[in-house]
Amino acid sequence: MKKDTKTYRAKPQEQKAHKWHLIDAEGKVLGRLATKTAMILMGKIYPEYTPHVDLGDHVVIINSRKVKVTGNSKPEQKLYTHYTGYRAGLRQVSLKKMLEDKPNNVIKEAVRRMLPKTTLGRKLMKKLKVYEGAEHTHQAQQPVAVEA
Repeated sequence: MKKDTKTYRAKPQEQKAHKWHLIDAEGKVLGRLATKTAMILMGKIYPEYTPHVDLGDHVVIINSRKVKVTGNSKPEQKLYTHYTGYRAGLRQVSLKKMLEDKPNNVIKEAVRRMLPKTTLGRKLMKKLKVYEGAEHTHQAQQPVAVEA
């Protein structure tokens, strides 16, 4: 006996209005914060989630300077590596230095690595806004506070 059940797949035309979420990073662990943020950006918090369609919401993260990491030696051991394109152009920066200089990039990089490495992933990253302090410029969107 065969059932006629079909898996529901959302279509790009069926998108609803994207909501705005506000996450306070103060005292939160970096990896857990990034995981929650990536889930919201991809839309995995909704039952109609479809991998190839942008059903996710916008996320605003404040207090990025106050995020914490677990482990005693992780700030010195974890390295962010990129290549400039020139000979001997390998650059490495420790997590400790990144948190001092560019704390927004630490969170953005953690979230980026959890998203798909496609054009959809690059589109989702544009919906992430990260701020060092408690003030942000998205009050008009009325973001809803989320516990990460």
